[in-house]
Amino acid sequence: MIMKSIQPRKQRKERYTAPLHKRQKYMHAPLSKALRDELKKRNAQVRKGDTVKVMRGDHAGTEGLVEEVDLKRCTIKVAGVSNYRADGTEVPRTINPSNVMIVKLDLEDSEREKIFARRSE
Repeated sequence: MIMKSIQPRKQRKERYTAPLHKRQKYMHAPLSKALRDELKKRNAQVRKGDTVKVMRGDHAGTEGLVEEVDLKRCTIKVAGVSNYRADGTEVPRTINPSNVMIVKLDLEDSEREKIFARRSE
């Protein structure tokens, strides 16, 4: 169902209470210029194994492999992007997919490859 309300509180509530199959739409990130030209697609869903570049925040410019995708919290964890606790232990930092750009896709899944093949024909 399409969101019809323009009230910010209802927009936020819709995102927070969305079922998992709708949350997948929130997990998209823009593709790099080279991938965009090759695949004729502007964005794609971020998956574990993709290589992304952080575009916003303290770690802007960092490239790394996606280690984890959390649909419940709509966040991803990228290798090389971490915080340190007071005792010195390293903790992976969660990032919103809208703040990254996909640089290299993981096309080992044949179904995902078919999705991009449909568009580029």
